[in-house]
Amino acid sequence: MNKYLLITCLLLALTRSSIVCAVNAPESPDPYANETPEQRDERLAWFNDARFGMFIHWGVYAVPAGKYKGQEIPSDSCFITEKTRMPLADYHAFAAQFNPTQYDPDAWVRLAKDAGMKYIVITTKHHDGFALFDTKASEWDMVDATPYGKDVIAPLAEACRKYGMKLGFYYSQCEDWVNPGGGARGGKWDPLQEGEFMDYINHIAVPQVRELLTNYGDVSVLWWDTPTKMTQEASDALIQQLKLQPGIIHNNRLGFYGGDLRTPEQHIPSAEDGHAWEACMTIRRTWGFKLSDTDFKSTQTLIHNLVDIASKGGNYLLNVGPDAEGLIPATSQERLRGIGEWMKRNGESIYGTQASSFGRPGWGRLTRKPTPEGTILYLHVFDWQQGGQLFIPVSNEVLSCALLNDRSQSLEVEHDVDGLTVTMRGPAPDPISSVVELRLKGEQALTGENIMRQQEDGSVLLAAEQASFDGRGQRMGIDHKHRSIHGWRNQKAGVSWTFTLKQAGAYRIELDAGTDGATACSILVDGQKVPVELPKTKSSYHFENFVVGEVNLQQPGEITLRIDPVEGKWKKVNLRSARLSPVRGTVD
Repeated sequence: MNKYLLITCLLLALTRSSIVCAVNAPESPDPYANETPEQRDERLAWFNDARFGMFIHWGVYAVPAGKYKGQEIPSDSCFITEKTRMPLADYHAFAAQFNPTQYDPDAWVRLAKDAGMKYIVITTKHHDGFALFDTKASEWDMVDATPYGKDVIAPLAEACRKYGMKLGFYYSQCEDWVNPGGGARGGKWDPLQEGEFMDYINHIAVPQVRELLTNYGDVSVLWWDTPTKMTQEASDALIQQLKLQPGIIHNNRLGFYGGDLRTPEQHIPSAEDGHAWEACMTIRRTWGFKLSDTDFKSTQTLIHNLVDIASKGGNYLLNVGPDAEGLIPATSQERLRGIGEWMKRNGESIYGTQASSFGRPGWGRLTRKPTPEGTILYLHVFDWQQGGQLFIPVSNEVLSCALLNDRSQSLEVEHDVDGLTVTMRGPAPDPISSVVELRLKGEQALTGENIMRQQEDGSVLLAAEQASFDGRGQRMGIDHKHRSIHGWRNQKAGVSWTFTLKQAGAYRIELDAGTDGATACSILVDGQKVPVELPKTKSSYHFENFVVGEVNLQQPGEITLRIDPVEGKWKKVNLRSARLSPVRGTVD
């Protein structure tokens, strides 16, 4: 055979083989596997505009409300089954007392709407395996196991449609302490739990997810939880159910599929990388109703959380835990209505906004919104000081600068090579967060100047709220109540700030911190390492000011200060700030 003919035949054979392989290639169970970035952006558009939603943790655990056999259980109420490892018969007895005769889904949705929330996510089945809906896959549900005897999800779905509220379903697909074969991270403790995991997936989880996505109208979010035992097979079986709700959004907790949303829990990350995300957090300490938990966050803290999250391009999923009668606690209602009042005045600065490009100034946060004329920057001022200045490193022409709540109150703006400076005038317009609307001509044009820079007295204040985390502190975040970094337990997790130094010289380093015990860390500034030892304070929330060393900064410009724990010598630290103060006579 002619060698050229042979080569042609081989190429044809290979091409045919490739076509056959492509035709026979298994289709991905993920309905969004072939989605374009543009299609994804369109699917998530409502979510990225919403910024604020209600999380509802409700179930049988509301009956014991944190107590078992007369003893207060030191855990979240919805983990009482696992924490006490109670016989399942005892937990079934609590279900026999679950009769929420005061349940009013219309009132719940109105409350969310009054708070300025745009969507609701409810725990249709939490880790206790109890379904709040009428399921044919199990009798461990609201209809069959309680005196109430009615599906509570159907009327909630109806109320959401009535008030134009998006509805999402939380579903614990792996962790299930009651249905046979379900996962249990700490190990099983009752013979009734025994069974094969895939039997549980195929006969409980998959049918229930199918019911949720077919029986309740439009579902906007499927909120998976705890993929600790998930396998590829189990993940495949569940994700393909999303095809029942075209356009549905799902989070990153299924296992083997990244989902649409990252979901940091009980903390606000220092920054995100543009991926859609949602911080789920409680209005008090616990997710489920716990009678002894009276530690409600203040309205101010909750609003600052919302602003902080929006300034980083995220959503705030704020949880309430109704009681066993179906009532959302009065204090939770009061807090939500307080947020709603602020949102009525300032919601424009939250809804439909994008992340700030400027980091986190010490005085508050920024959100932004593109317009046909250019860009709106919303300056959320937590610390309003009459005559004080707000610096923003942009070079754009200013079209207007005024209070968002009263545009007749214009504010003075000065230009220099570094950016714009807005002068605060009069007393604080809002006691919680005053919003300045700064309209710029054209697309935002950064000057390159750092928003964190030296003050007139030569000091540099590096606030906790401005810090960057390196990602290894899983539960590290900002506690707006105490204006501090909290949850800093990981010995490999560091924090850092980058700021502009205008004047060279020697600087004293101070830390404003509270500790659980004597601890050690190191501070690195411009290549200079300072070893630090901090004594135990009265508690990690009892803050003291510590002078920890000096550094000689010889060149002005951008400087990074970083704090790293010393492994083996690190105890939990809550940090409010680091400060550099010039040593008299050494600063140029």
